Amino acid sequence: MHPMIASPKIRGFFNLLRLFVVVAGVFASSSSVSAAGSDMPLTFDARERLSRPDLSTVLRVRILTSVDFPPFNFADQTGRLSGFNIDLAREICTELQIAAKCQIQALPFADLEKTLEGGAGEAVMAGIAVTPELRKRFAFSRPYLSVPARFAVNNAAKINGNTATALAGRTVGVVAGTAHEVMLKAFFPKATATPFDTFEAMLDALKTGKVDAVFADGLRLPFWIAGEASAKCCALFDGSYLSEKFLGEGLSVMMRKGDPVLNAAFDQALNALSRNGRLQDIYLRYFPNGLY
Repeated sequence: MHPMIASPKIRGFFNLLRLFVVVAGVFASSSSVSAAGSDMPLTFDARERLSRPDLSTVLRVRILTSVDFPPFNFADQTGRLSGFNIDLAREICTELQIAAKCQIQALPFADLEKTLEGGAGEAVMAGIAVTPELRKRFAFSRPYLSVPARFAVNNAAKINGNTATALAGRTVGVVAGTAHEVMLKAFFPKATATPFDTFEAMLDALKTGKVDAVFADGLRLPFWIAGEASAKCCALFDGSYLSEKFLGEGLSVMMRKGDPVLNAAFDQALNALSRNGRLQDIYLRYFPNGLY
C-alpha cells in the first residue's frame, strides 16, 4: 500500500467523512460512479488451502485500530466501532473460532505501532502502509485489499473515447511528488501530466476546467465525485489501475515478529474468507459500487 494511506494529511481528509453511512448512500446512488466494478480482485489463489493452526493456548487476541479512517475504521453515531477493517476483524475471529478471545481496541493512530511493539496488542488493522522499514520491525499478513488509482474527467471536456488512450495530449492533473505522478508518467506518457501541490488544488483545477482529467487515489476520488463538493462537475473515467510497484502491497494485518502461529492463523482466515465470499460481502457493504 502506498504510504499516503497512513499519512496524517490523508487520514485528515477521511475525518470529514465520519457520517459514512450518509456518504455511502450518496455514493451508491450516484450514476457517476456506477461504472466501477463490484468484484474485488482475488488476493489468494482460489485453489489454495491453508491449514488452521492450533490456537487453543492463545489467551486473547487484541486487535488494535483507530476511529479516524472511515470507511475502514470509525465510530458510528452510537459510538460503536464500525468499518471495513472492524467487520473483517470480527469475521477473522469467527473463522478462527476464537471470537470469545478477541478484543478490538481503538487507539490514536500515532500510538498503534508502539502499543503493538510494547506487547499491549497482538495485531493492528488500521490502514498502515507496508514499508521496508516496518517490515524490519513487524510481520504482515498477506494483503486482503488493494487500493487502485483512478482517472476522473471534467464532464465538459470532450474526450473522444472511454479509455486512458483517449487522454493522449490532454492535461491530466496529479499531486506532485506522489506515486500517482510517477505512475501516470510511466503508464501514460502521452498524457500531459500537470502537477499540483495538494489534492484539493488538483480537484479545484478539474472542477474549474483548468485540466481535463486527474489521476489519483481510487479511494478518495469516488467520494469526491459523489459528494457535494464536486457539484456534479465530473465523473470517473476508464477503469481502475493496480500496481504493487507504484501503489504498494495493499491493506494487511500488522503483527509482532516472533509469533508464527498467529501470523499463519490470520493468513488462513483471510484465505478462507476470500474463498467463501465473506470478504467480498464485507467489501460490498462499504463499497457498494466497488473500487475497481
